Order: sequence, then structure tokens, then C-alpha cells
Amino acid sequence: MLSNFLAAFVRTFEGTILIYFFTLNTLYLVFAVVAYVELRRHRRRWTARDLDVVIRSPATPSISLIVPAHNEEATIGESVRALLLLNYPEYEVVVVNDGSSDRTLAAAIKAFDLVRADVPHQRHLSTQPVRGVYRSLTHRELLVIDKENGGKADAINAGINAARHGLVCVIDADSLLEEHALARAVLPFLEDPTTVAAGGIIRIANGCVVQDGRVVQVRLPKSPLACFQVAEYLRAFLAGRVAQSLMNGLLIISGAFGLFKRDALVAVGGFRTDTVGEDMEVIVRLHRHFRERREKYRIVFRADPVCWTEVPERMQVLARQRNRWQRGTLQTLGHHHEMLLNPHYGVVGMVAVPYYLIFEALAPAIELAGLCVAAAALALGRFDWTFAELFFLVAVLYGACISVVAVILEEVSFRRYPRVTDLLRLTLYGLLENFGYRQLTLWWRLRGSIDYLRGRADWGAMARQGFASKAPATPASAPPEGAPIGRG
Repeated sequence: MLSNFLAAFVRTFEGTILIYFFTLNTLYLVFAVVAYVELRRHRRRWTARDLDVVIRSPATPSISLIVPAHNEEATIGESVRALLLLNYPEYEVVVVNDGSSDRTLAAAIKAFDLVRADVPHQRHLSTQPVRGVYRSLTHRELLVIDKENGGKADAINAGINAARHGLVCVIDADSLLEEHALARAVLPFLEDPTTVAAGGIIRIANGCVVQDGRVVQVRLPKSPLACFQVAEYLRAFLAGRVAQSLMNGLLIISGAFGLFKRDALVAVGGFRTDTVGEDMEVIVRLHRHFRERREKYRIVFRADPVCWTEVPERMQVLARQRNRWQRGTLQTLGHHHEMLLNPHYGVVGMVAVPYYLIFEALAPAIELAGLCVAAAALALGRFDWTFAELFFLVAVLYGACISVVAVILEEVSFRRYPRVTDLLRLTLYGLLENFGYRQLTLWWRLRGSIDYLRGRADWGAMARQGFASKAPATPASAPPEGAPIGRG
């Protein structure tokens, strides 16, 4: 009797697992098709001439760039220098040194001729004490705040307090924005004044050639681990966030590059300091704030404003990052659990939050349960090889196809990788991603889930290598931003 019950349970669970992976990968396929249509529409809507008008227009809104920095000595000079070269009418750069224990502040002082200055500003948001404010003698648009350590969210809030402009752009100190990134990121605010937040795409700088704070040659990383992340990022951004943005169900704007209305951030209390997923949490809180007040709003993702960032090339560092991302997702969903399947929150409560719960937060536990059930079936002599074949087709091969579709979407939309060899390698890594790398990330996320249940709240150390900076092979190797690139 018990044996029959277990056999029935195993069959039911196997069917559930197949439906789960088929649904997940089909959703990504639908996202990719929707993204392709939307990317083509957007490129027709905003031509290079339109972008030039935005850059030259005095009506274009001013922006305060907020750069939280903690132990960023290796990259602070290159990153800030790139920000000071952006092509945008009016902006300021606010660097917040969050109690670094290395020479981040000293490096900034030396690189930009900083001197102490008395710069009064209102403290709309509570933060750790500010120890000093510095102005640059050579760059009037640069402001550096030195404060006691309070974490990334606390540093961002200090930057929001000091910001002079109505739009604030939050970026990581180890990131590089492309020359026209701000002009492209501000377009949603010009299209629709109800836009309260917009995010751009994060691209991986490992392996690229950086000169004077700009990526001048796009290359795939030499590290296989970093290459897997390139394919992973393309799938997440191009085959995910474009479609989620269209239905106003976007739940995350990457902390590495996001543009916000300052008043909206102040209205919701700024970035939350008791979570390791502050970038996701503030977006969910913005959704909640405006929907509870029945105010019209938009939170948008655009794939053409580009932010280049360094990703981990060591297993231990990547494991800590994915552990933190998982804990941040669970914390956010826990903080806002009332939104789950609540029609009051519209598409966010009925679609976006359930999607993140089922296909993001619970994915590691569901896969582990599938492995445990398979092991139990094998032990009972009831292992179904037909199920194993179907699982391989639905979960592994179908998933690999989605990764390749994301690479193709990247190629037909942006053509960022000029060399055929890089494109072929990227396609190969997209295929191989589902044969080991994805299982590794699921294991790290599972450990993150366990750490969340244990109450772990730290970030974990993230070592930086700094960008590879050297002269390009030829001047022609850096094509105009967003332009089609010929094969080389």
C-alpha cells in the first residue's frame, strides 16, 4: 500500500517538475520574442538624430549621479573619470565614500584635486554621520562625501540627500557608463512624465579593452566562468526584463545602473538599509507606493543605455554574490508578502511577484526536491527513464536553446561583439551553461536560501581586479555607440 502511494506521489511530482521547467523556458521564449519586437520598435522611435536633440536641448532634465564607494581604490579613478566625460547637458557626480578601510578617499583626492568644502544640504533621509564633504578644483561638477560606514543603501541615501537635481542616477563605483548612456536612460522620462524609474543593461567588461574610462574594444573574457555570466546576463536582461517592463511588472533595476525621480525615492523613504537586495526592494516598494495611492506611474527597462561592469572570475567570489542575490530576493518577497496574488496591486501582485516567487526564489528548492525524488525512485526500483529523457529535453536542452536565442537576440539587435570567434564562443557558452554552470548557481542559491532562513544579513567580500586599460590596436576598433559593427 505504502509502495503504491509512493509510486503515485513520484509520478505526480515528476509531472509537476516537467510542467515547471517547460513553463519557465516557454516564458523566456515568449519574453525573447516580445523583446525582439520591442527593441526594433524602440530603435525606430529614437534615431541618432533624436538622441542628438536630447543631448543639445536645454529642456533635458539635469541628473545627479550617485556613486556609493566602499574599498574601491582599484577602480575609483577610472570610473569617476569616465563619468566626467559623459555626453549630457547638465549633471553632477556625487561620490559617497562609505567608510572605506583602503585608500579610496586618498585615491580620489589625488586624482581629482579634492579640497574640503562647506556644502549645506537637507537630510531628507537618515544616514550614518558625514565626516566631510570635498569639492574638486578641476571638475566643478564633482562632489565627494566621506561618511561613516553604513552599507551601500545608506551611502546611496547620503547621496540622495546631497543631490541637487530632480533625477538621480545610482551606479556602482566599479562600473563604466558609455558616453551616451545618460541620454538614452532619460528617454523614458521624456516619453512619459509618469516614469519614476528606469534601468539600463549591464554588460560585462572582463576581457574588454578600456581606455580613458571607456570600453573601446568589446571582447569576451578569457575566463570561462566570466563567459558563462555573459550568456546569463544576456538572457536575464534581453529575454526577461524588456518584456517585464512592457507590462509594468519589472521588479528589479540593477543597482549598478538605475535612474530615478528623486522625489519618488524620498517619498518611499529611500533605499532600505536592512536588506542585501536594496535594488530590488526599492523597486517593489515604489510599485507598492504608487499602486496603494492609485497614482499613474511607470518603471521601465531600456536595453540601449549601457553600463559596463566587472564580474567575478573566481568561484568563491561568484558563490558569495549569488548567495547574496538569493537572500536579497527572499528578503524583498518577505517584506512585501502582502502583494502576492493581491489584485489591489494589479499585474505586479498577480503576475510579477508570483513569477519571482515560483521561478526565482523557489527554483533551487524545487530542483533539489526533483533530485531527491529521482533518488528515491531509483532506490525503490521505480526510476522512470522516460521521465529522465523528457526532463533532459525540457529542462536542459530547451534551456540551452533559450540561452542561444538570447545570444541571437543580442546579435540582431546590437551586434556588440565584432569578432566571429567571440560570437561563436558566446553561443557555445550559451549551450554549455545548462550543463554544470546553472546547477552550480542553483547550489549557491540554495545555500543562500538556507542562510536567509538562518538570518544571515552580511554582504560578503567582493574582490575587484580593476579594468584592463591599454591602447586599442587601431583607432577604428571603437565603433560609434549602438552602431552595427562589421565582422573583423
